[in-house]
Amino acid sequence: MSSAILFGANGYLGRHIAYFLKQNQIVFIPTDIAEASIDHHPNYKKIDITSKDDLQQLDFNIDYIFAFAGLTGTGSAPEIVDKFTKVNEQGLANIIECCEGIKGLRIIFPSTRLVYKGIKNTPLKEDSEKESKTIYAQNKLTCEDMLVKSSVDYTIFRICVPYGNLFDKEYSYGTIGFFINKAINKENITVYGDGSLKRTFTHVRDIAQPILDALKLKPTINQIYNIGSKDALSLLEVANLVAFKYGVKVEFIDWPEEALKIESGDTIFNDEKLQKEIKYNYQHSLSQWVNEI
Repeated sequence: MSSAILFGANGYLGRHIAYFLKQNQIVFIPTDIAEASIDHHPNYKKIDITSKDDLQQLDFNIDYIFAFAGLTGTGSAPEIVDKFTKVNEQGLANIIECCEGIKGLRIIFPSTRLVYKGIKNTPLKEDSEKESKTIYAQNKLTCEDMLVKSSVDYTIFRICVPYGNLFDKEYSYGTIGFFINKAINKENITVYGDGSLKRTFTHVRDIAQPILDALKLKPTINQIYNIGSKDALSLLEVANLVAFKYGVKVEFIDWPEEALKIESGDTIFNDEKLQKEIKYNYQHSLSQWVNEI
């Protein structure tokens, strides 16, 4: 039976990875910086990945490390940059150091659409041009590079826009959460510009299960993959789905200057590389999911 450590077990993606680790009968230790496990895991450990002393509490003689701990956001103040760099980059560096020399261990790392320079109406492959407009995007690119250059095996999964929740009805995260929370409160949904920007929207089940499926195959070691979906939609199309569901309207507003500076353009994922390995059939469409909320 395989074994793992899950860093970031209280996070949105981390909670779902924990669920699928159980489904796939992988024994794991869930960890996070908080005092307690949100999901009441009995073997939960409080671990700060920026602390080498904390990490020394763990036995790294296992099969997988899921490095899902970290900070997200778009701030650019010096104190935010320093904090993001410490947690996201130094935290991963500490984990890599703990893994060096352990045979058969692999680090699983989630990356983001924000590492790409978007191209209008063009699906992006893993080797498409990169661009980092936020400290978070730069952190992810740096972390990817750290893994590639390390002596530790890895698999990196780039995720575009996740949605869905297998645990509760909390939709506070990301683009979908913003639209739904506005609509639930009977407020009109606002979109910047004409709403034509496109994204790949992937249900969290269709993120977690492909990751677990890919781990079973040796050719996925030391590779980077885009995770796709059934849906490459414009923000306006998504806003209209949610607005129709809740009986509100969509309003167009001008781009705030700061938001426009960090906008990457269309980010549509080409997932052919991953599909060649696992031939995964995505289970969810966004329109069906919205209708079933």
